[in-house]
Amino acid sequence: MFLPKEKSSELAFTEGAILAPLLKFTIPIILALFLQSLYGAVDLVVIGQFCDASSVSAVAIGSQVMQTITGMVVGLTMGLTVLVGMRLGEGCPEDAGKAVGASICLFGVVALLITGIMLFGAETVARLLDAPKEAFAKTAQYIFICSAGSVFIVAFNLIGSIFRGLGNSNLPLLFVGIACLINVAGDLLLVGFFHLDVTGAALATVVAQAGSVLIALTVIRKKKLPFRLDKQSVVFRASEIKQILKLGYPIALQDTLTNISFLILFKIFNGLGVIVSAAVGVAEKIIIICMILPFAYMSSLATFVAQNIGAQKPSRAKKALFYGIETASVFGVIMFCLAFFYGDRLAGLFTGDMAVIAACANYLKAYGLDCICTSVLFCLMGYFTGCGRTFFVMLQGFCSAFLARIPFSYFMSKVPGITLFKIGLAAPLASLFSIILCVIYYRYARWNKWEHGLEKVSG
Repeated sequence: MFLPKEKSSELAFTEGAILAPLLKFTIPIILALFLQSLYGAVDLVVIGQFCDASSVSAVAIGSQVMQTITGMVVGLTMGLTVLVGMRLGEGCPEDAGKAVGASICLFGVVALLITGIMLFGAETVARLLDAPKEAFAKTAQYIFICSAGSVFIVAFNLIGSIFRGLGNSNLPLLFVGIACLINVAGDLLLVGFFHLDVTGAALATVVAQAGSVLIALTVIRKKKLPFRLDKQSVVFRASEIKQILKLGYPIALQDTLTNISFLILFKIFNGLGVIVSAAVGVAEKIIIICMILPFAYMSSLATFVAQNIGAQKPSRAKKALFYGIETASVFGVIMFCLAFFYGDRLAGLFTGDMAVIAACANYLKAYGLDCICTSVLFCLMGYFTGCGRTFFVMLQGFCSAFLARIPFSYFMSKVPGITLFKIGLAAPLASLFSIILCVIYYRYARWNKWEHGLEKVSG
């Protein structure tokens, strides 16, 4: 049983300086996301060194599918993060505890649904994505095995969301670090030593997720929280579940639609041959790493803003937004330089196939521009999420994916002799489109309620 703690070790964002606490909270999230991105990346690196292009393509496609599932889960858990932050800002820790208890029931159901659907749909998904003939069986196999561990994906992200809502980003970093170490060891053993190909990579991922969750639960049982949480607290509370879904489902839908748009792009690229499919798959792993900082700022700003909105301090929330944009943009430029000028070296870390490396580097030149755009965009998304305006976040994501990214990529893929660089320009163009929508919403939407503090989220 968890007992209320007398002194909080979590960060409170409603008083004092803004930039220093924001950065202190963001840095562990950056590190955690970096380590988490190594799940699929390590699989691809080891596969690239010990297996052929068909295996690289299979892991690339399969891990993108699992990333789509993870994105949906992360979006839903973001609703809990925001709600916990708001309740703590309002000075109602017990209400935060009720939300956490209800969320355990909610996400237990979500985990079972995802597992069942994906286990039976692995081959269907591979077929829908037009996995290259040489990689089809391996792709389905990778998806099937990873889907068996969906319950651990859900549990892991739920635990992280709770602590981020409390202002603690260090424990999620610890849990991700443990998972990463297990995954690296598993890949080297199962793929490098036992030569189990994509089966070994998938098994290593599942074991890593399971191990990290078990260790996290052990640590949490000894960790005091600012609210009571025991077996009696874990019950279906319709009001709390409704609030979590109200805040989280738009983010989940936005993330899911965005990832589906990338899966559609994979379908387009898969039709261009196994080399292009493998190259784009490698590029996506590098892009995920480049996008870590924008994602981290979105998460940290959502928590920071939520606490201040709950405490009726919207001016601090706005200042945090501009601090976030200023600091994130600096790192965005650095990521752009790495992707644009050193894409071939980055691709070489994942595969030794020179044709794949050349195609990947060409694609990354365009995607490097997106590093700058997303540094601004994700800060705006984090701000709107923390304010509870998650429906708009979903709307702009939908418009960006289906009105800009997909149509442009499809059109360019049909141009004879087109290069991956020109196709890849769809990403920064879509992000720029989203930034314009966010700026318009920020400047011209009705802010009268926000200026006096966001209305309390209610059922």
